[in-house]
Amino acid sequence: MALPFLPSLGFSQSGTLTANSKPVQRRRMVCIGNMLGFYPPAFWPELSAKSDDGGLNIHREFTLGPTSTALNAIRDQMTIIQGLEHGTSGGHFSIHTFLSGVRHIDAKSMPMGNVTIDQFAAEQIPGQTRFPTLTIGDETGIHGGCQISWTKTGTRVPPIPGPEQLFKKLFVQIDPSQKAVRNDQFTLQASILDVVRDEANRIERRLNSQDRQKLDEYLTSVREVEKRIGLRKNWIDIPKPDAPFAAPKNKTLVEDLPLLYELIALALQTNSTRIATLELGGEFNPKDLGISGGYHGLSHHGKKQSSIDALIKLESYQLQEFTKFVQRLASMDDESGKLLDNTMVLFGSGMGDANSHANTNLPIVFAGGGFEHGRVMDFDRQHRHRPPLTNLFVTMLQSFGLKTERFATSTGTLRGFA
Repeated sequence: MALPFLPSLGFSQSGTLTANSKPVQRRRMVCIGNMLGFYPPAFWPELSAKSDDGGLNIHREFTLGPTSTALNAIRDQMTIIQGLEHGTSGGHFSIHTFLSGVRHIDAKSMPMGNVTIDQFAAEQIPGQTRFPTLTIGDETGIHGGCQISWTKTGTRVPPIPGPEQLFKKLFVQIDPSQKAVRNDQFTLQASILDVVRDEANRIERRLNSQDRQKLDEYLTSVREVEKRIGLRKNWIDIPKPDAPFAAPKNKTLVEDLPLLYELIALALQTNSTRIATLELGGEFNPKDLGISGGYHGLSHHGKKQSSIDALIKLESYQLQEFTKFVQRLASMDDESGKLLDNTMVLFGSGMGDANSHANTNLPIVFAGGGFEHGRVMDFDRQHRHRPPLTNLFVTMLQSFGLKTERFATSTGTLRGFA
């Protein structure tokens, strides 16, 4: 059994308890994406009273739909946002834009490529946690599996496939022989960077002023890599937190989902990471819920009622487990209060309606983080100043503590969100 969190002691950076530690407020971020969206008529709430503010309607009285009924349990801790999107198209081929706002094929024309919000945020706090981010998802399914997380170089972040691997990553101590191997890897990386720097210094005197500026920018990037290598190396000799329960075995994504959420919550509480992403893919097998037919096929229901009923049951389960996750965060203590108060939780999809392959009006639920909640924000889809979804990402990044005014296609922060 692991000790409970003790506020008077606090956590060290490694997640271990230290006497007389001063509580520090650490901001956290969890992003959960569904590859196939949600059946819109069952997901979106029925709206009543509203206040119009230049294309934004705020509803504090609303009735949740059949799929989202579970959210009533966290009604005061979450906000549903309607009418936002990325302005992309392509159906399944644009799902991966959920956390970036940019299609991979369009990345070269963007200053930051198609980097996702989790990877962008992680770059700003190098070395502060053992794992900069945790990306979790299925490697099989539509278009090659999990595509929720991307680096600014346009590389897909390989996912942790299940609770067995995630548990090992978080709690299984590094074998002493592996420590030596990792130290050698860091030494080799540092040596390569030394060679690169020496070569750059050698040719600098032969460059004109414009090329010298480019070289200086390149060397700045090299110094940043050196810094990250040094910070990662610092974690080799720091023990991981004690395991709270026995190591699990992977089953199916449906069965594993509650355990994945629990492991993410523990990763946040022990400060093993402050950023996590989870994608629910096309292999979210309905048979595990007593449903006939494949998830992808059901999402293309063709208005067949039996398929719609099965889809609502499947999607309701996802919202139920999400609700339990938010409740779990609200019950867990951290350095300065409850974990949910310092954790932003984004739930949604890059698909608005799988049946019609539409990437518009994306389903968005936002919980925690100390924001005002208990409402539906409904942006008028015909209003000429309707903001993109990436404006929410700017708001999230600023709340995370980053000094940024733009992200991808954003035009600022999300209006009406405080």
